[in-house]
Amino acid sequence: MATVRTENPLLTQLRENLRQVIYGKSECIDALIVALLAGGSVLIEDVPGVGKTTLAKALAKSIDAKYSRIQFTPDLLPADVLGSSIYNPVSGDFRFDPGPIFCNILLADEINRASPRTQSALLEAMNENQATIEGQRRPLDQPFIVIATENPIEFHGTYPLPEAQLDRFLIRLAIGYPTVDVEADILRSHAQAEPLDKIQPVLSLEQVRRVQQEVAAVHTDDSITEFVVEIAHATRRDNRLQLGISTRGTLMLARAARGRAYAQDRDFVTPDDVLWAIPYVLPHRILLTAKTRHSGTTAEQIVTDIVSHIKVPV
Repeated sequence: MATVRTENPLLTQLRENLRQVIYGKSECIDALIVALLAGGSVLIEDVPGVGKTTLAKALAKSIDAKYSRIQFTPDLLPADVLGSSIYNPVSGDFRFDPGPIFCNILLADEINRASPRTQSALLEAMNENQATIEGQRRPLDQPFIVIATENPIEFHGTYPLPEAQLDRFLIRLAIGYPTVDVEADILRSHAQAEPLDKIQPVLSLEQVRRVQQEVAAVHTDDSITEFVVEIAHATRRDNRLQLGISTRGTLMLARAARGRAYAQDRDFVTPDDVLWAIPYVLPHRILLTAKTRHSGTTAEQIVTDIVSHIKVPV
């Protein structure tokens, strides 16, 4: 019989850490924590200056892990991400100099300002936890998570992320502007010191690994599995879409639902967990037809409509 755990104090501390730097955005914080629990990468898309990088940094600082940041720019090369071999004239051999990707948490800041060629340097790492450099496969440390920020593609100097790369992000979220009261609190909190500087680690790498193993063991009933599969197949049949949910997307939705169940102190998935995860996991994985885009319909609206016509299991 499924049991309900008592509240995990480590997750409580992690939430408090993130709330110190991002005010009034509990939903974004919960989504980021679910991604960490499920071991998936995160894409934070929004206009500049709303706290995307701050939120990613706060999560990285909350874990006692190796953290790297890459500021993506148009002149960034794949070798700047992956690393390269350097010739030693004294010994006459080559020494591999690892790039910033060899870490546990990688902050890819403004990822869509780099060229598609450089963006693609992350594809293998995000999917297989390894990097092939100069013909040699090099495993990445575990856990490995990419937290990427991007500006809207309408902004100057941005490149759209390839569909194959979008599909590798477990969730995509937007922070949005704060309310008037919250923005006033932000001004007051920054008057004396930077809240990010006060963040201390609350999770070790070993604890993160253990939690992720527990999340993978969260029970998913067959009815929930069928519900997830039916949603994916419905997107593939919809004539408003050029591209529906991939099998990877189906797996990601199930992972996110297990992560959300764990965050809610349960060891079993409910339909509500799936419904909660859908807006974060599915819209960035579908591709609208040109006619649908020109009509002004959004991916979020189509996903909501598709799910509304599928019977939710009891």
